[in-house]
Amino acid sequence: MPYEQILYTLNDGVAIITLNRPARLNAWTRGMAKEVMDASHRAEDDDKVRVIVLTGASRGFCAGADMAELEGAADEAVASLKSGAAMSAERRVSLLMEQITEEEYNPENRDKIRDDFRKRYSYLLGLKKPVIAAVNGPAAGLGLIIALYCDIRFASEKAKFSTAFSKRGLIAEHGISWILPRIVGLSNALDMLYSSRVIDAHEAFRMGLVNRIFPEDTFMDGVMAYAKDLAGSVSPRSLGVMKRQVLNAMFQTLAEASETADEELLQSLASEDFKEGVAHFLEKRPPLFTGR
Repeated sequence: MPYEQILYTLNDGVAIITLNRPARLNAWTRGMAKEVMDASHRAEDDDKVRVIVLTGASRGFCAGADMAELEGAADEAVASLKSGAAMSAERRVSLLMEQITEEEYNPENRDKIRDDFRKRYSYLLGLKKPVIAAVNGPAAGLGLIIALYCDIRFASEKAKFSTAFSKRGLIAEHGISWILPRIVGLSNALDMLYSSRVIDAHEAFRMGLVNRIFPEDTFMDGVMAYAKDLAGSVSPRSLGVMKRQVLNAMFQTLAEASETADEELLQSLASEDFKEGVAHFLEKRPPLFTGR
């Protein structure tokens, strides 16, 4: 797929997906949704890629849904509801907001993935590779949701965050009611949703919304140093299994999570990456993990 609204680059095992509508603070569009999904699956299927970084061009991460498209979608939604056609709410929203079919964000070749991580934006959690949100500026509304569905969030000291929905007459969209409380806690989540107030990077760090803050002038250097360390020094097989373990454990009992860990441990002991993990430690050399 040719990209018109994003950039896709590779750097030492790191795939960088950059939202590229800087004049609109990278406001989200239907076309951008398709391109980000395509680039994410492209990185997932590329053996040279170990880590994915999602960021925004210029001074913004993503200012939310493009308001021009959102207004048009509202008119379509009213017409859709009046039509009385038999269709699920999820299907209606997919068609109206992004025109992405379930088959596109739920490819048949993705195995061992819960249905929960096969939805419109939660597919980012279904990727086996780590996904880092590099929030370089405002992340509002849908932009915040995209960042939440990444595994880790790093922020520039100039980053700002807002749910925005209550001030637009909207609701907690696209599963944010599930994921936001799990990241920042119930009270913080309700505060952000009720007030739609803007929080800065330091408050976001204190509530656990972001993992680290970097100075604006060295922001991407800091993000890439972390991403390249993951790409070069740890087992990609381990990363994929651990990501699946942690996310699936959110739906499991402790006993179930322990049983899963026992099964995965036996498989890891038979893997090439385990043998390499022991060998490079004993030989005191950099690792050469294959992901197998």
